[in-house]
Amino acid sequence: MRRGRGGPGIVRLAAGTAVMAGTAGVVHHRQQERWDNKQAAQQAEVDQTNAAYEAQAQAAQTQAQLEQMQAQMAAQQAQMAAQQQLAAQQAQFAAQQAAAQQAPPVAAAAPAASGGSDRIAKLQQLAELKQAGILTDAEFEAEKAKILAGG
Repeated sequence: MRRGRGGPGIVRLAAGTAVMAGTAGVVHHRQQERWDNKQAAQQAEVDQTNAAYEAQAQAAQTQAQLEQMQAQMAAQQAQMAAQQQLAAQQAQFAAQQAAAQQAPPVAAAAPAASGGSDRIAKLQQLAELKQAGILTDAEFEAEKAKILAGG
């Protein structure tokens, strides 16, 4: 067996090629792992950013709902206050009506005395009842006519 003079043998050449191919495979594998890790880190950052954005959007939506509910509550409170005010006005009106129904007989039942000073006093009392809202214009005029007629 004879070997060539200037070069390595085929086995040595094949072994060198195999070592180089193995090294290249290992280097490629490590580089691929680095790329994959970098891509996974970037994806995790994107996912974290998206989660933060969604949380912010959810918080804004919750805030909007809270503000809407507060506006509805304020409207309901205003409506309740208006109803209470109306009820108070109705009660006051009913009290005035009850007083008006009781007041004319009292004014009419006052003892009739002769003289102009009694008539003036009765007319003044009648005017006060009208100003207080106890007597209507028609009731006032009727009572005034009675007083002036001497009755």
